[in-house]
Order: sequence, then structure tokens, then C-alpha cells
Amino acid sequence: MKKVYYLSTCDTCKRIMSELNLEGFEKQDIKNEAITKTQVEQMKELAGSYASLFSKVARKYRALGLNERDLTEEEMKNYILEEYTFLKRPVFIINNEIFIGNSKKNVEALKSVIGN
Repeated sequence: MKKVYYLSTCDTCKRIMSELNLEGFEKQDIKNEAITKTQVEQMKELAGSYASLFSKVARKYRALGLNERDLTEEEMKNYILEEYTFLKRPVFIINNEIFIGNSKKNVEALKSVIGN
């Protein structure tokens, strides 16, 4: 399985995706096609936690006062399902490996797996 969850309005997602050979990848724009409960549970299974998938830089994170709370794993899961901006992006799944976010280290690891 080769899949990328991304946001088409995110310049960082677009830049990262343009640097990669995404032939054979299924692409899901999470703004236009919401993440399902099954999908987020699969991501969590590969990532080990919802915390690793949860974006604390989303505008709504502070707006909703979430930065002042200790969110549980279940709450993070629910926020990701309710609001696409809470998913740290992009998320690449290649077979049984997951690559989350836009850190330089993550993008380099992704490029080495894809072969760019």
C-alpha cells in the first residue's frame, strides 16, 4: 500500500509532494475527503499513538484552548476526525511504514524509502 494524506491548500504539503516520485500512490486530500475512523486507527497502529499524529500547530489548537489541557489519546483521535487541521501532515504510508509531518529528518527518510 502506498498512500499519502495531505491538504491541497498547504504549501508545505505541495512542496514535499513535488519533490517525490508519487507514481503508484493513492492521494487523499483530507479537506475534500474526510479521514475515516478506520483510516486514523490504521495510522495510529503504525505510528504507535495519536499524539504522534496530532498537530499542535493547528490554529484551532490554541483557539479552542487545547494548549491548556492534557488531551487523552481518545480526545486527540476525536479531534483529528472532527477537524482535518489536527492531523500532522503530510502522512505517507508505504507498506507498513508511516512518515508523519514535514520535518527535514522525516522527509529525508521518506525520500530514501521512495528512492528519490
